[in-house]
Amino acid sequence: MDSQYYRDVLLPVLRSVSRNMFTFQQDSAAAHRARDTIELLCHSTPDFIAPDMWPPNSADLNPVDYAIWSIMQERGYHTRVHDIDEL
Repeated sequence: MDSQYYRDVLLPVLRSVSRNMFTFQQDSAAAHRARDTIELLCHSTPDFIAPDMWPPNSADLNPVDYAIWSIMQERGYHTRVHDIDEL
């Protein structure tokens, strides 16, 4: 995933699914650290924390595992997949 896809597609979907009640925990993925992504989040997310303040990557600090993934999984499993080609 590149930073443009992250900003233009994924972030709006995450905001929609979470109804703007979310906490982003960015990591060091290139799409997350891209200058344009940081600029967008600084302007559009009031409580955005700059990359130099991000905690180390830790499963214990990742609320996405409990909030967003279950919603994404539910949507992904909504339609039965019969074989790998269909997937």
